[in-house]
Amino acid sequence: MYPFTFTKASDTRDALNAGQRGGRYIAGGTTLVDLMRETVERPETLVDISDLPLREITVTERGGLRIGALVRMAEAAAHTTVRTTYPVISQALELSASAQLRNMATIGGNIMQRTRCTYFRDVTAACNKRDPGSGCAAQDGFNRTHAILGTSESCVATHPSDAAVALAALEATVHLLGPNGERGIPFADFLLRPGSTPNREQALRRGELITAVEIPSHPRPLKSGYLKVRDRQSYEFALTSVAVALHIRGGVVREARVAAGGVGTVPWKLPAVERRLIGERPSDRLWTEAAQQAAEGARPLEHNRFKVELLKRTVERQLRVVGGTK
Repeated sequence: MYPFTFTKASDTRDALNAGQRGGRYIAGGTTLVDLMRETVERPETLVDISDLPLREITVTERGGLRIGALVRMAEAAAHTTVRTTYPVISQALELSASAQLRNMATIGGNIMQRTRCTYFRDVTAACNKRDPGSGCAAQDGFNRTHAILGTSESCVATHPSDAAVALAALEATVHLLGPNGERGIPFADFLLRPGSTPNREQALRRGELITAVEIPSHPRPLKSGYLKVRDRQSYEFALTSVAVALHIRGGVVREARVAAGGVGTVPWKLPAVERRLIGERPSDRLWTEAAQQAAEGARPLEHNRFKVELLKRTVERQLRVVGGTK
């Protein structure tokens, strides 16, 4: 680990000033500290923001839900309103990491975490995300756990967050505070696909701070859930996962929100699946036909071709669980 300066922000203004000077924000630190130990990250200054007042979970005036950036993952998962209104979020959080990490890690930190690609974390390997222009060792290397959607010639690494998949499905907004004031950005635009600049992972401006994530109001009743498929059940990242939220009224699917994880360079919204569902009556046939659209645009690599079929099956299974059948 390289030498660095550590400072603790007393308030939001103090944090923003430090961020403007190039300081890196840290709260739970469950990802950043690991990367520093491995010398993947070498920040000169860490700014501890754990004392900032960003720990509330509130219902918005329009009936949505606002989760403060410093709310612990375990707290959000156990919150009564989160569990009853958006169980997909609670389930995604509870299937993330270990209990110890969930007690420390924050919502803001979770969506900011970086890939678990082994080549990214091996400083001797070529990685455009870590060292722009060096190449991507995963393209011709062992790429079983890598992405099949949203990839580019520069990067095929997956985004690791489970909670981010649920937030993408629910079309959340990320609230930011920076030197020029507040702004909100749709979750779909917050996490960036690699393209030719995989080292730029979020649509953050210099010194900006995540203050909250807001889930908009959705029609009721809303049934939702999260399914994660992995090599082992204990503390493992997804091979595939899916977040599903369905509004079924009068025996017809009126609205559908579906996103996948473990297969994309970012949490991957599945609009083709959603379109196939809307206006139809729940049935085994509908879930099967909709799930066949899940891998649209997939570009599998040598070792992860199995993810194409696995993604379809994961989506179908969770549609059946959430939507039921007649």
